[in-house]
Amino acid sequence: MSYNDTILGRLREKRPSLWINPGAGQAPEAAEPAIDIAAAEDRLDRAQPLLTKLFSRSAAGRLTHSPLVAADALGAALGANRKMGRWLIKADHELPIAGSVKARGGFHEVLAYAERLAIEQGLIAPGAPLTALASREARELFSRHSVVVGSTGNLGLSIGLISAALGFRAIVHMSSDAKEWKKQRLRDHGVVVVEHGGDYANAVAQGRRDAEADPASHFVDDEYSLDLFVGYAAAARELAAQLAEQDVAVDAQHPLFVYIPCGVGGAPGGIAFGLKQLFSDHVHCVFAEPVASPCMMVQMIADDEPMSVYSLGLDNRTEADGLAVGQASLLVAPLMRTRLAGVYTLTDDQMFSLLGSAEQTLGMEVEPSAAAGMAGPLMIAQSKAGRDYLDARGLAPLMPDAVHVVWTTGGSLVPAAEYDKFLDRARKTRTDLDFSDA
Repeated sequence: MSYNDTILGRLREKRPSLWINPGAGQAPEAAEPAIDIAAAEDRLDRAQPLLTKLFSRSAAGRLTHSPLVAADALGAALGANRKMGRWLIKADHELPIAGSVKARGGFHEVLAYAERLAIEQGLIAPGAPLTALASREARELFSRHSVVVGSTGNLGLSIGLISAALGFRAIVHMSSDAKEWKKQRLRDHGVVVVEHGGDYANAVAQGRRDAEADPASHFVDDEYSLDLFVGYAAAARELAAQLAEQDVAVDAQHPLFVYIPCGVGGAPGGIAFGLKQLFSDHVHCVFAEPVASPCMMVQMIADDEPMSVYSLGLDNRTEADGLAVGQASLLVAPLMRTRLAGVYTLTDDQMFSLLGSAEQTLGMEVEPSAAAGMAGPLMIAQSKAGRDYLDARGLAPLMPDAVHVVWTTGGSLVPAAEYDKFLDRARKTRTDLDFSDA
């Protein structure tokens, strides 16, 4: 039985597994789309005064910037060996306004669309500061246009909130996986929420159909949008600057491991793409998925042939609503063929256990989906696949000087009553965080 067949068998049984990408480190394919991260970085820089004006009651400073937090205490609580290196958390759950990593790509996509409309109408010049997008003339222009998206939750929050703030008619198609409080928060901000009984793919498909029927409508395509992708990719330079500020080296003697929860793949794929551009072979990006929804792992194994989790008999049902995706992005998966180190899966109980540990050791409140990345260093250290990866690349002797960055993708906006339910389940959960069999 081949390696991939063995992994697929484990996925069918919903067993936590680490899949190592055999294409990692190879030369990228020539026929890749043009991806201009610098333009996204520039647009987000020019947008900061606008965002402060639109969301003046929020935290001061950059509204698309999150802290990099020491997390060795969490590693110790989870039983990590200090010889495996230092733990840090890239706290995107603390991002203002939308409270998740989706603020990066989502805000950038809507800002790019708004800027194009404003330039076409002569309201601003190319490359100008974007504060004019909050003017009366711009709002009147935007009011004649709709922004539409399909989402399980956090992308919908991001797109809906920034679109409504700019004056667009914002419409979010949400799947059955989406949490009720997220739907209500959108409605409270004047966003039209369309509910669907099916999964994420169904919500996206309906949103796309509705947008295509309206020439004054812009569809935010989480599966194929380059504007989303480069908005996420811009986060890489932010992390690089923070590592430098904390005197954290990333080079041949100091490897960087980054663990990112993965749904359809846009956010983790964009971040991984940006990090590989900056750090090349010195960074190792690993995605985390629920055992019921390993869409990126399945698609990476299938290569060019589209493949969903349903083809393995999985039900795509998980409490990690942002990760409840059946089919990975066919834009992102090919871009990850040579850039992604691997993907692992874990159970919902394991995510809740990690969530509880983060709250207990760091006072950090995250969603179950955001906690998924916290298993990453354990996966690499404990599993045979992880150890083989380190040995094959000569990394094992370097691990005491390695840095592990866990990307917490959402959670700060979760209502207190909902978060208490998370903690209650975490306290009641007695689950194994030993991944030696993964």
